[in-house]
Amino acid sequence: MSILPFDDRDGVIWVNGAMVPWREAKVHVLTHGLHYGSCVFEGERFYQGRVFKLTEHSARLVASAAALGFEIPYSVAEIDQATRDTVAAMGFPDGYVRPLAWRGSEMMGVSAQSNRIHLAIAVWQWGSYFPIEARMAGIRLETSRWRRPSPDCAPTSAKAAGLYIICTLSKHTAENRGCQDALMLDYRGQIAEATGANVFLIKNGQIHTPTPDCFLDGITRRTVIGLARQRGFEVIERAILPEELPSFQEVFLTGTAAEVTPVGRIDDVTFTPGEITRVLMTDYEALVRSGS
Repeated sequence: MSILPFDDRDGVIWVNGAMVPWREAKVHVLTHGLHYGSCVFEGERFYQGRVFKLTEHSARLVASAAALGFEIPYSVAEIDQATRDTVAAMGFPDGYVRPLAWRGSEMMGVSAQSNRIHLAIAVWQWGSYFPIEARMAGIRLETSRWRRPSPDCAPTSAKAAGLYIICTLSKHTAENRGCQDALMLDYRGQIAEATGANVFLIKNGQIHTPTPDCFLDGITRRTVIGLARQRGFEVIERAILPEELPSFQEVFLTGTAAEVTPVGRIDDVTFTPGEITRVLMTDYEALVRSGS
């Protein structure tokens, strides 16, 4: 199946306050965000025309920029409205939103304090993040050799573009070995997350998840924790070691793109998607489509 490249599509992209024809939404090759990673972004899904947790995403975008030392020249409310306008202009009932902000081209070097800050918002149709057959059976992960850095080595609270290169390396390696994603440990050797999603592990009816002290405390992660507690499940946030994996019965991932995705295997340890995972998948699907 052929896939349209992302630089050659119909539609519009919101750029610095204006709707720009999709193919004309370009930046110069000498852009600081490209050379030095001074770029932050969000991933959002909309259902029936409504962006789920929109304001939380817009606020996190602004906070990520501040963590990288720059200020987006639009308020959270203005970013929210620009997102709604772009979703409406594209006309899809369901889809994905990618806002991103970056330092421009005025200065080229490590220091770029005078560079203009740009903001763009793109919208496209995007179905299941993982192949649907693999997702329903439980996807397969392998542990990456790359680790999430310490908070004193990188701005780990930010959704910053530069932090994702180890995710790309990890996911490529995993895919080349027949897996759908990779499990990443942190700098201490503890379980952290997948390459673009948080991880939950279930043992004897209790839901365990790593403490997000060096990786993103995902918006979907927090949402699913809330849904689980509403159901009366105990959710335990703690340090989890990879040696504990065989003691868990169910594992699932959460993320805006991944939504709630069961895991069937990590390295040589197998899991069976069970009742708790199915309940939370159903509850999350109902919530995002509820309009609440």
